[in-house]
Formats: sequence, structure tokens, C-alpha cells
Amino acid sequence: MSDSPRKIVHVDMDAFYASVEQLDQASLRGKPVIVGGLPKSRGVVCAASYEARAFGVHSAMPSSQAFRLCPHAVFIRPNFQRYKELSSQIQTIFRNYTSLVEPLSLDEAYLDVTENNLGLSSATKVAQAIREEILQNTGLTASAGVAPNKFLAKIASDMDKPDGLFVISPKRIQEVLSQLPVRRIPGIGPVSEQRCLKKGIRIATDFLRHSPEQLEAWFGSAGPRYLSFAKGIDKRPVRPSRTRKSISVEDTFGEDISSLSQALSMLDKLSKKLEERLQRSKSSGYTLTLKVKYADFEQITRSRTVDWPILAHSDLMELSKELIGSTDIGQRPIRLLGLGLSQLGVKSQLVLPFDALDT
Repeated sequence: MSDSPRKIVHVDMDAFYASVEQLDQASLRGKPVIVGGLPKSRGVVCAASYEARAFGVHSAMPSSQAFRLCPHAVFIRPNFQRYKELSSQIQTIFRNYTSLVEPLSLDEAYLDVTENNLGLSSATKVAQAIREEILQNTGLTASAGVAPNKFLAKIASDMDKPDGLFVISPKRIQEVLSQLPVRRIPGIGPVSEQRCLKKGIRIATDFLRHSPEQLEAWFGSAGPRYLSFAKGIDKRPVRPSRTRKSISVEDTFGEDISSLSQALSMLDKLSKKLEERLQRSKSSGYTLTLKVKYADFEQITRSRTVDWPILAHSDLMELSKELIGSTDIGQRPIRLLGLGLSQLGVKSQLVLPFDALDT
């Protein structure tokens, strides 16, 4: 692979599920919309419009808590078929600009626009053209981040939401990282954040005060990755396709499970078992799939793809809780639960900084 500087764009649709509902139903525009479990259910929030987020509502939050924070919100069950239709349109737009597109989920993707179909040397102009075409063709807004690598591009796309464009040029990398809270680093969830804070690590560059050996002792295989990110280093390429390998675990219950708490307890056990298998295979994965079989034998799966390698039990549980929001767990009895991790690979090595980006 060439060591030439890359130009990476991360596009993230703004509150995608909720925005689609507001697009399709004019009466919902300007109102707080929550997609996921209903208020009196044991489900969780899949997505919240920015009007709902203003009240503190966020994804993976129990729907009952979201209702307490924003009782006048409109709660809607997700319509994944509709979301997939619009996602397909958006993916087609991406490929009008480059063949190097790596979808992460229905609403976000990485694009390598170092060489692009417009022949533009400015990655910023490419990103702006993509955003304008998405709006024109779908009526939806997207935020984008432009940077020399995937890690920084993802950070950038969240800097000016909604409907924004933020560029992290090589000259700004250290400025951004010196102000970046650790919770903003991909792969650091609430549990990992607390572990960081206990070690006095509050912003990204705090990792630089510790050796790779010390960080690995504290955070396992994720430690060196955090250190690389703190240096602005990420050599992962944009991968248009990944090998479809998977590791999965599941359990069929002797008696049906009816409550959300029971399901979470079982998912906790499955996550620990899956973590053990990942450790034995020295692998990590990017797509987590939740498998549910209800008491009437109806079976569904829900998946989430992230841009950081999933390694730990805490990561598995955080993602599992998000996926629960698009199921009827807690509302219908279930007879089987399973977790699977796909798009596997060996633990990535992140080396060599970047030094140039034409923005």
C-alpha cells in the first residue's frame, strides 16, 4: 500500500431514523421524535431527533426514561425497510464519487477520495458536493468530516452537527486532539471512559504520558490503539468489502424469558463467552449481530457495524443494548438469544503519522 497522504471523508446522516420519519410525515417536523421502544415498554431508544436530544434523550436509553425526560415526544417503532431504501440511495451517491466506500451502517460510511471521479484535489469540495447531492435527492441532511485518516475523519464529522462539514488538516491534528475528551475516541464507551478517568486520562493527548506497555497493562490490546489515536495515527485503509467470517454464541432457554432484565443478564453471559472466543482466536470484529427467537418461533436478527475493532465484553454489551431497541425484547417472551461477531480480522496495528492533506 502506498504511503502517500490520503484524503478520507466520513459521512454521517443526521439523526437518520428520526429524520426519515420527519421527512415522510410533515406533521412531525420540528417536533421531538423518538424511534425505538414505546414509552410503556421495556424497549430502548434507537434514534432521537435533535428536538428530542435537546431534552437529554439519546440512543440506547430506556424508552421509559426518554418519556420522563420528554413526555411530549412522538414515539415511533422503527421502519427498517424504509431506512434501507433511503440508505441504498445514499450509498449509490457515494459511489458516484469513488469506488472506495466502506459502509459502517445504514447511515454512515467512510470514503477514500484521494483519487475521485470528479478529479478534484480538494477533499473538502468532494465532501460538500456529496452532502448537496444527498440533500437534493433524498431531502435529508448529512454531516461530514474530512481528514488524513479514518479516526480523525470520524471525529471531524461529529464536530459540526447537524448539517455540517468540519475539516481536520494535518496542521490542526494536535490542536484537536489536545481538546478531545476520551469519550469521543471510537471504542471508548462509558465503562472504558471511567477506567480512563481513574488513571487521570481525560483528553486524548493524556495517553501520550504513558508507555505502550503501561497502557496495555491497563486496557489490554486496546491500549496501544488508544496511544496511536492520541498521536493522530491510523493506517487502516477504507475497505470496500471485508471477508465474511464470524464467531457466534447462543443459548436456547429451558423456559421462555419475558423481562428485559432477564434478557440483559443472558446477554451479559453471552458477551463474556464471545469475548473468550475472540481472545482465543486473537481476533476482533466490526459487525455485531443480535439473534432473537421469540416464543412463537419467529426469528429476527439485528446488526450494527462500527469502525473500531470490537474486542471486549463491555463493547459487546453496549452495542447489544442499542440493538435491543429494535426488537420486542421485554414485550414478547423469547426462547433463544444469540450474539455473533463478523467482519473479523487480526488485531490491527496502527503505525506511521500522516503529513499532508489538500483541503
